[in-house]
Amino acid sequence: MLTGMAALRWLTPRRRSATARSVLAGEASAEAARKSAEAAETAEPVQETDSGVAEPEFPVHGDERAAAFFDLDNTVMQGAAIFHFGRGLYKRKFFETRDLARFAWQQAWFRLAGFEDPEHMQDARDSALSIVKGHRVSELKSIGEEIYDEYMAERIWPGTRALAQAHLDAGQKVWLVTAAPVEIAQVIARRLGLTGALGTVAESIGGVYTGKLVGEPLHGPAKAEAVRALAAAEALDLSRCAAYSDSHNDIPMLSLVGHPYAINPDSKLRKHARELEWRLRDYRTGRKAAKVGIPAAAGVGAVAGGTAAAIALHRRRR
Repeated sequence: MLTGMAALRWLTPRRRSATARSVLAGEASAEAARKSAEAAETAEPVQETDSGVAEPEFPVHGDERAAAFFDLDNTVMQGAAIFHFGRGLYKRKFFETRDLARFAWQQAWFRLAGFEDPEHMQDARDSALSIVKGHRVSELKSIGEEIYDEYMAERIWPGTRALAQAHLDAGQKVWLVTAAPVEIAQVIARRLGLTGALGTVAESIGGVYTGKLVGEPLHGPAKAEAVRALAAAEALDLSRCAAYSDSHNDIPMLSLVGHPYAINPDSKLRKHARELEWRLRDYRTGRKAAKVGIPAAAGVGAVAGGTAAAIALHRRRR
């Protein structure tokens, strides 16, 4: 079977263009993830304290050719990482008042509709890119560390964290796979003691964001391409790997591996998982908890941060 760029010549021009962007995004993310993980091997590991959650029921077997891939939003973390990151950027005055209504609408659509509409994803991407353009990569990476402590650390699902730890204890590598900025995803992975993260990569020149993405946001098929590229580079056997997600948009990624798991699934993924007899786990107290997503206390400013600022903060690894 042809994979990656080699398969593109068999597609129509329109499909070839979309697939090429997904492949490019996936390969760029895999390259960034591997470089970050290699650098982390020489650094002091940072792990969160023990969650106290009982041993997970999902079986995890030690295998050097196996790894685990975890979606982030509503799988590892309650809510969307870009929402929490956006709150932090708004607090630091990255947004102006006139931007609030547009950002609020984008975030509300994503949260209340329960799925990502391509047109709204495009609007969100363009908004994010316009905001980060001209900012230094080092500045946003430093801010990401602060925002993790402010908004994200307390929102990690203990049950999913225990599943990830079970893979680590079995000697396997564990990767986050998310549309969030790769730099922010790497912060979260490091704080949780995971191997690394695959995230959206944005171009930078001289350490400054250009306002362009490398490929497209790491979403849907692009996630599958990133996992495929990383597996090839790491000599992994995908049939022996596991993947975890809450969203039907991640079915391409889940379908790549031999052990797919639906965590806090949306209705479409729940139906799909049951039909294929995939394992399911729901850590929410209520089925619709993930759809609410916008704390009332957060206010309009927090909503504005939700979509804007997040999809783009990614520099190209050369």
